[in-house]
Amino acid sequence: MSPQRDTRCLVVGATGYIGGRLVPALLAAGHRVRCLARSPAKPRAHGWAGQVEVVRGDILDPESVAEAMRDVDIAYHLVHSIGGGADFEELDRRAARIFGERARAAGVRRVVHLSGLTPAGVPERELSPHLRSRAEVGRLLLASGVPTAVLRAAVVIGSGSASFEMLRHLTERLPVMVTPRWVRTRVQPIAIADVVRLLVGCADLPADVNRSFDIGGPDVVTYEEMMRSYARRAGLPRRLILPVPVLTPGLSSLWIGLVTPVPGDLARPLAESLRHEVVCHERDIERYVPPPAGGWLGLDPALAAALERAGEDQPDQAALPADSLRADPDWAGASRYVDERSTPVDASPEALWRVVEAVGGDTGWYSAPLAWTVRGWLDRLFGGAGGRRGRPHPTRLERGDPVDFWRVEALDRGRLLRLRAELRLPGDAWLELRVERDDEGRTRYRQRAVFRPRGLLGHAYWWGISPFHAWVFGGMTRTIAERAGAESGSAGERPPRSQDLERA
Repeated sequence: MSPQRDTRCLVVGATGYIGGRLVPALLAAGHRVRCLARSPAKPRAHGWAGQVEVVRGDILDPESVAEAMRDVDIAYHLVHSIGGGADFEELDRRAARIFGERARAAGVRRVVHLSGLTPAGVPERELSPHLRSRAEVGRLLLASGVPTAVLRAAVVIGSGSASFEMLRHLTERLPVMVTPRWVRTRVQPIAIADVVRLLVGCADLPADVNRSFDIGGPDVVTYEEMMRSYARRAGLPRRLILPVPVLTPGLSSLWIGLVTPVPGDLARPLAESLRHEVVCHERDIERYVPPPAGGWLGLDPALAAALERAGEDQPDQAALPADSLRADPDWAGASRYVDERSTPVDASPEALWRVVEAVGGDTGWYSAPLAWTVRGWLDRLFGGAGGRRGRPHPTRLERGDPVDFWRVEALDRGRLLRLRAELRLPGDAWLELRVERDDEGRTRYRQRAVFRPRGLLGHAYWWGISPFHAWVFGGMTRTIAERAGAESGSAGERPPRSQDLERA
């Protein structure tokens, strides 16, 4: 099979979890991409927005779908109405029919759909509404008259995937779990990298291929084994998991909603889908899209990749190179606690920056000196460096410099200082200090303390110290602003006013 390039691909669902990762992969493979979106502003938030064509429309509107299908070679159907209310099955049914009809009328060469893997030998009426709807959508597209490839996956392992986020938060937050029986159900997870690779590869399938394919990684495991594997990869203590028979799918979804940030209307279909074993019964896709040289990603490397992406969840979101993270739901990602404060400063940005860059060492932390000292003592008590390291230069910092029990992780002189804690903590902590101008041209100081907990102890640590934040971080914000104002005045500087900026 010789790959075809310079094809136009329509992606419906480009701003979703899968679509947001598929679009840049299609572009990298040399395809042209068009996106159908109800709000064109959403695709524009991605780094790839300038490389794609965006058509405003709705998948339930036949006319806008017809317009989006014009001159399209490959049409990707990546949307479903899960969590969209009680009538989501009817909405999915209507959308699939419109999609297939308009694709056929436009002469689209191929339709590609990502679906859910259904258990073998289980009557469709006994499936969860979620899986039943996914199976029906696949059938409707296969019957559309357009050659269609339906990829059927079970649990997708990738940071931002609903299944992975449920796994992540259950495992991190509960060292002891009383769980539903479905944690003993066998599943065949697949890495998000393999899902995207196969979706891209389906653009080059022969014209006579019109069928579904089971897709999954090389490992068949139980959900309990996935949780234990996640705990090992995340450096968590061994989890005690106690399955009980009394947790129905409804109760399971309430339990998931209580422990994790996954919304309840999404948690229920996920829990219901795990009642039956879902493993691949064929690997025919390999005849058309061969695996890479290293083979399919197994569970452990898939978890490692997902955790590495989660590790990119730094305080400065704008600095992230992975634009595809913007396709993730708001509740996705590693748990983070943030204490954010800002205040206008009666000083020039230069004066404020001098105060910011002098933080730590002999200067101190501008608030609650006893609290900072005690925290350093406690760290030394448990074998850490404490606050005894000081800083190499009294007024100037460079990236990588130690600053008491912090280290300079990022430095944009005059604008940003980000410190990462090197304390012994049940998690990771950052302190970010910024110098900005507001809309009126005034100097503004912005400060963020960010903590990413590790396990239940990490969450308890944050909530244990949070009552002191107003004293420590609030005082730090006020003192930095006051000192910058005082130093600016003593140096004869006057902060620029908005009318000065307008004249300039």
